[in-house]
Amino acid sequence: MQTLGCSPRLISLLNVSPFHLNLRAFSSSSSSSSDYANQSRGGLPRFFSETLPPYKGGVVRVKGDEFWHMTKVLRLGINDRVELFNGKGGLVEGRIEKIDRIGVDFEALENPKLVSPQNTQWHIFAAFSTLKGGRADWLVEKCTELGASSVTPLLTERSQSISENRVDRLQRVILAAAKQCQRLHEMSLKPPIGVDELLPLVAQSRLSFVAVAEATPVFNTLSSVRKEQSGVIIIGPEGDFSEKELKSITEAGAIATGLGPHRLRVETAAMALLSTLMLWSDSQETVSS
Repeated sequence: MQTLGCSPRLISLLNVSPFHLNLRAFSSSSSSSSDYANQSRGGLPRFFSETLPPYKGGVVRVKGDEFWHMTKVLRLGINDRVELFNGKGGLVEGRIEKIDRIGVDFEALENPKLVSPQNTQWHIFAAFSTLKGGRADWLVEKCTELGASSVTPLLTERSQSISENRVDRLQRVILAAAKQCQRLHEMSLKPPIGVDELLPLVAQSRLSFVAVAEATPVFNTLSSVRKEQSGVIIIGPEGDFSEKELKSITEAGAIATGLGPHRLRVETAAMALLSTLMLWSDSQETVSS
């Protein structure tokens, strides 16, 4: 298996902090929770574009897979209204102005909006490189749908590498899932890191959880912590962390958290803990408001 190298695309990801999402405002001010919900559930077909028109009347070119989906799958035509999003909170409504053999011209019918993320930004570190049969795809897809901010492959003694071809596939899974669930902020797939590199991130975070068999049940754990702007979720490999790895993670500040009496697969544990923490953080915001 070819191990993951430092391609230029992945090197650029290293410059993004796992605990901050940099957003550049277009024409709108900060948004409320209701604004976010409304914009995340638009009625128009929505497509991804790294570049959005900067103002009403601006035009951008849409090509590639999104062009194919727009014209060949949905069979949209000139003057049909659609939305473009850039995966960073930017959203704009417009129309198809022109179609040719290689792309469409999209004209903005309004100034672009910038919608800020509203919930706790959960960053998942999961040792899933050994998963087979589409299980890693499923994990990444569901993390996207549930609202995780990022997923980082965690390299451990029992999960030591991930192929670059697999990373490319997972990026496509993330984009498809973001479109399907009407998510405006695309989940980031970070370059793999080892446990030693994880420890400073855990120490930096004010809210970190690691799934551990027979640990304090998750709801008991949550009764003694408070919501933060971001948090870390750590899921071990099949066969679990070694005793040394788990000790170093908890000593760095992660809270050992139990997920019930049964032994869970990596993807099942990730979904159980992420779902619980997303619902808990949502309820905390409701109570505080």
